[in-house]
Amino acid sequence: MESGSGTGSGVESGKRPEDEPGAGVMTAFGRQLKLLRLRAGLDRAEFGKRVGYAAQSVASFEQGRRIPQPEFIDKADAVLEAGGLLLALKEEVARAQYPPFFRDAARLEAKALELFLYAVSAVPGLLQTEEYTRALLAMRRPLLDEDTIEQRVSARVARQEILNRWPAPLMSFVIEEAVLRRPFGGRPVLRGVLEQILLVGHQRSVEIQVMPTDREDNAGLDGPFTLITRKGGDQIAYLEVQGRSILLTDRDEVRSVAARYGIIRSQALTPRESLGFIEKLLGEL
Repeated sequence: MESGSGTGSGVESGKRPEDEPGAGVMTAFGRQLKLLRLRAGLDRAEFGKRVGYAAQSVASFEQGRRIPQPEFIDKADAVLEAGGLLLALKEEVARAQYPPFFRDAARLEAKALELFLYAVSAVPGLLQTEEYTRALLAMRRPLLDEDTIEQRVSARVARQEILNRWPAPLMSFVIEEAVLRRPFGGRPVLRGVLEQILLVGHQRSVEIQVMPTDREDNAGLDGPFTLITRKGGDQIAYLEVQGRSILLTDRDEVRSVAARYGIIRSQALTPRESLGFIEKLLGEL
C-alpha cells in the first residue's frame, strides 16, 4: 500500500504537503496552536522547551509547513491547557501526513483485523526500514524535497505501530523474489531491510512468503494489491498504480481478488521455506 506498486514502496505523488488536500487542516491546526501559545504568554523558544521541540519546529507547525507527531499534539494540548482543542484535530492531522490517494487506505489499515498484501516492486511499507524508505523516496521523479521525504519516512514508521498492536491483526505478505534482490539504496540498505523482514516474519501474527522467480505458474500477473478485513468481517481490496488508487468494495470483485490471493499463496514458498530463503539471500550479500 501507498506506492506505485501497491505495496507501500514509497513511489508517491511529487507534490509537496502544502500543495495537497489536507493542507487546510494543517493551516487550521497551526493557527490554533499559535493562538493558544500567545494566550499562554509563551514565545516559541519557551514553549518549545516545555514540549521538547526546537523553536524552529514550532514555527514550522504553526505555519503549516510540517506535520506534527501525535506526541507533540498531546504535549502541546497539556502545556497550553487547551482543553482538547488540539487533540480534536489529532486524527485529521495524522491523515494529512499521507499523500491524498493513500489517506482512506491508511485509515482502514490502522483498524484492520486482517491484512493480506501481494508485493511485486518493492518491500511493503509495513516491513521497510527507515533507510530503505528514504532511499525509495530519494529516487522519486519528479524529485521530492528533503522535508517531504522526512515527513514520509516518519509517516511510514508511524504506520508500523500496527505491528505492536494488541490484539494484533493477522498479516500475510507474499513478496516476489525479485523485490528481495533489488539493492535500492545500496547493499547495506538491502541487508537491513531483509533483516527487518526476518524479524517481523517471526511474529506469531505475521506470515511472510516468497514467490520464486522460477515458478512456472503465478496467479499474480494482474499486479499488486492489498486485502483489508474490517471489524464485522467484510473485506476491501486496495489497488494502486502511478499515484492513483482504487478501493474495491463490491463483494463479487473483492471475492475475486481474495480467491486470487489464495492461489498466489499456494504457489509461493511456505512461510518456513520463505524465511530460510531470505536467510540464504542475506548470506549472499
